[in-house]
Amino acid sequence: MQLQFSFIIPVYNRPDETQELLQSFEILQGDTPFEIVIVEDGSTIASKKVVDAFREKLDISYFFKENSGPGDSRNFGMQKAKGNYFIILDSDCILPRNYLNEVKKSLDRHYVDCFGGPDAAHNSFTNLQKAINFSMTSFITTGGIRGNKNSIDTFQPRSFNMGLSKEAFIASKGFGSIHPGEDPDLSIRLWNLGYKTKLIPEAFVYHKRRISWSKFYKQVHKFGLVRPILNKWHPSTKKITYWFPTLFCIGFLIALLLSFFNFNWGLIGYMLYFVLAFTIALINTKNLGVSMLSLVAIIIQFFGYGYGFLKSTFAVSMLNKKPETYFPELFFKSK
Repeated sequence: MQLQFSFIIPVYNRPDETQELLQSFEILQGDTPFEIVIVEDGSTIASKKVVDAFREKLDISYFFKENSGPGDSRNFGMQKAKGNYFIILDSDCILPRNYLNEVKKSLDRHYVDCFGGPDAAHNSFTNLQKAINFSMTSFITTGGIRGNKNSIDTFQPRSFNMGLSKEAFIASKGFGSIHPGEDPDLSIRLWNLGYKTKLIPEAFVYHKRRISWSKFYKQVHKFGLVRPILNKWHPSTKKITYWFPTLFCIGFLIALLLSFFNFNWGLIGYMLYFVLAFTIALINTKNLGVSMLSLVAIIIQFFGYGYGFLKSTFAVSMLNKKPETYFPELFFKSK
């Protein structure tokens, strides 16, 4: 099959990030043709002028629609696209020069209808962004929960860097209304339909993620809320590893309580963990400031996700609450 690539990028009030992403498209290496579909999801700060500036250099389309969330906007973009293989990106990403070459090389060697790529921190990112990136991707935190580079059929791609064939999109009807969590939900439904997924380690993007501690906490807290809902929708995908952040937090509270009775071995264990995390961050980033901030990011990630996971598990699994009613902030209504 001759692959025809269409990049699908939903945008919401982020013209500056859109400009940076489109600039990275200009210097992509290789001769693989592609189109770009920008979907403005009801923004009040539009990116149209930014997009117009690239029309002579890139094969690019721009659509404005009412706000209905990123999942529905991606579906909208895929319906408008001309290609037979879609690559979905978040607007806060930057592509390395060899990105599309790596995607095509991997799909030519071992074709799958859905792939995911990892993310990395660009040199231009702030120390805060680099610290959050380390926390979200490191094996010592929760970075390995959704799979590893050898995962076939079990890797759950994330929609900041995800490929999906037109055939699989039509069969699955694309993303659902939950957000976040629409990407693992799609992956699981694709497996049930017989489609395969994989990670392409070389097809990474530079992902800025959140730019403040409060936004980062809100993001990981929602991740924690979503996972028990996905577990209820797809019981066969439950993993004990999804409990790790919650158990980490509960264990810390127990260790803290025991320290009042001079049982300090628990706190010593946590101290050793953070020393190890700091050391790995320092080796990876070679930046003392980033390594210190990485410890803060890990704490926020574990407690934000862990608390959200516990709260959602209690509501959805124990009280049998309907997720759409109990957590309405996690669901968009399609337009």
